Amino acid sequence: MIIVADENIPLLESFFSDIGDIRQVPGRAMSAAEVKDADILLVRSVTRVDEELLAGSRVRFVGTCTIGTDHIDQQWLESAGIAFAAAPGCNANSVVEYVLSLISLRAEKLCINDWTELSVGIVGAGNVGGGLAHKLERLGFDVVVCDPPRAEVEEEDEEAFAELDEALKCDVVTLHTPLVRDGDHPTYHLLDAPRLAALNADQLLINTSRGEVIDTAALVQRLAEADSPCVALDVWENEPRINPELAELAWIATPHIAGYSLEGKVQGTEMIYQALSRFMGLPVRKQSGQFLPEPALSKLSFTSAADEMDAASTAIRCCFDPRRDDARFRRSLSLAADERGREFDRLRREYPVRREFSSLKIQLKGTSKSAQDTFRALGFKLKL
Repeated sequence: MIIVADENIPLLESFFSDIGDIRQVPGRAMSAAEVKDADILLVRSVTRVDEELLAGSRVRFVGTCTIGTDHIDQQWLESAGIAFAAAPGCNANSVVEYVLSLISLRAEKLCINDWTELSVGIVGAGNVGGGLAHKLERLGFDVVVCDPPRAEVEEEDEEAFAELDEALKCDVVTLHTPLVRDGDHPTYHLLDAPRLAALNADQLLINTSRGEVIDTAALVQRLAEADSPCVALDVWENEPRINPELAELAWIATPHIAGYSLEGKVQGTEMIYQALSRFMGLPVRKQSGQFLPEPALSKLSFTSAADEMDAASTAIRCCFDPRRDDARFRRSLSLAADERGREFDRLRREYPVRREFSSLKIQLKGTSKSAQDTFRALGFKLKL
């Protein structure tokens, strides 16, 4: 049995070598010729899986080790009798931690000692947006959640959801929607020129969903104006050939790595391994915990002299500081378009190991219950 897989999927050999012979190829350049004799196809978000790729192949199972599925033509797969599985929620916590780090940096930038003074508008309440809302509420933030599709079907809980314009008034606006081009609730260019014009210099706009959710041309024009919002972007229209002018104008710019924690990527692999095992009638014998290495940093200690917010910020940045990814990314912006695209993919392919907050044990000596609650809400392990 032949398994063709994106070379960026972690632990391929560990999870799938017992099932078939693995052939690793670059995901963005994957071609019909490379998958023609494959029985199983494993991809990430950069591979378009449709009739053009698979017609005439012997592929019977497709798995994407990612949350999103807009790169998969599920209707065609079903018509062709090809089984499909995704990994919803696999890296949701990784994206949540990316956003929390940005909010922490924003509070520092504004010289705000208590970051919960910032209101947060969440657009899209799926695995990522819902998880973020839960953590922010536990931390004491004022959270406004907008999700029209959910509001429509969950009428009995309509007070839980706000209109988009209300969410766009918050100090931090963070986007977590799928890319939907048609239907009652399209998200393509959801933030267009009029909505971007309504944002002001006191606000932070974060996009970790899909680049096409924001109108790039309109955003470039808006950011050139004096009262423009602060913007942090991890996703871009036309990846990997992103608009360098937009990246230069952004406060934080990263190459689509918000969900790239080691735990998130490995969990995606594990979920597809489980789905493939069920499809083939095989026992599920492997778990991601068997393969996760010891973290480079395993423990931090704070005494009663530590300020709660300073301590939390220190711990967050020990695990993840997006300014490092921003610095690496900006070095590529002066390259020619083709080189810039290759560098975008290289930064993702060779992304350094990033561990989630749960990998770090926090020792608190004589600290307040409030500090303990904050670290627990963030997801750190505590040693009191």
